[in-house]
Amino acid sequence: MNDQTDAVVGAGAPERVGVLGGGRMGAGIAHAFVLAGSQVVVVERDLAAADAARERVTQSLRKSVERGWSESLVELEGRIAVALDVSAFDESDLVIEAVPEDEGLKADALARVEAVLGSRATLASNTSSISIDRLAVRLDRPERFLGLHFFNPVPASALVEIVLGEATEPQLANDARAWVEAIGKTPVTVHDAPGFASSRLGVAIGLEAIRMVEEGVASPGDIDAAMELGYKHPVGPLRTTDIVGLDVRLGIAEQLHRDLGDRFAPPQLLRDMVADGRLGKKSGRGFYDWTD
Repeated sequence: MNDQTDAVVGAGAPERVGVLGGGRMGAGIAHAFVLAGSQVVVVERDLAAADAARERVTQSLRKSVERGWSESLVELEGRIAVALDVSAFDESDLVIEAVPEDEGLKADALARVEAVLGSRATLASNTSSISIDRLAVRLDRPERFLGLHFFNPVPASALVEIVLGEATEPQLANDARAWVEAIGKTPVTVHDAPGFASSRLGVAIGLEAIRMVEEGVASPGDIDAAMELGYKHPVGPLRTTDIVGLDVRLGIAEQLHRDLGDRFAPPQLLRDMVADGRLGKKSGRGFYDWTD
């Protein structure tokens, strides 16, 4: 186990970053830190998943190079590694958990990662709605834990939500803001509360838009146009739901329903679409047709 005393390089990104989970979100997080100069290791559950994670990150890095990034793909690839066990995080300054949005799964994963980290390393969760304080219960060092909520797709998103738990060290909040700025994104800081700020507001608008479709108020396209043109939202709530994934939005809504009551009860239409496999962009069909 490494016992770091200096977890950041100057005011920039951490020198060594770990990402647990190499799906779309985890790969996007890894991409952001590689571009910022960090050495990044992604841990996945098996060889096939690790290979897929490496390919996701490589494809994303290739696009950055094609858009004019100053370093070559070979240089960038030299800063990414994949592994099959959390022991690969033992030298990490920061590890971000990016496993599916299930409280038990995340709590178990975080406890396993913490066990291999140095005492001054930082552990973060990419959760979009689960209480940071509840996740911290099983940790030995909750003062070194916080939420770093990235948005999908990570490379195109300008925002990271920093979520502070009751036990989070005050200085860690400042460090996290510096890290987020070092990867070229804008931090917003919130204290632990159901859905934080972004998910709570975003899901509230999204669920109401789904209810409007369910009630026949207007078409998805017209509802989205009303928000895009009338309120200057860059993307309407239903198209956003498709991009995020209807299954992901349903999971967040169910968590908020448990925490905050019936105002976040998922519409039956959302449940039906998820059951039917209409998950949005990733499945090719949601409120819109994405097959092209």
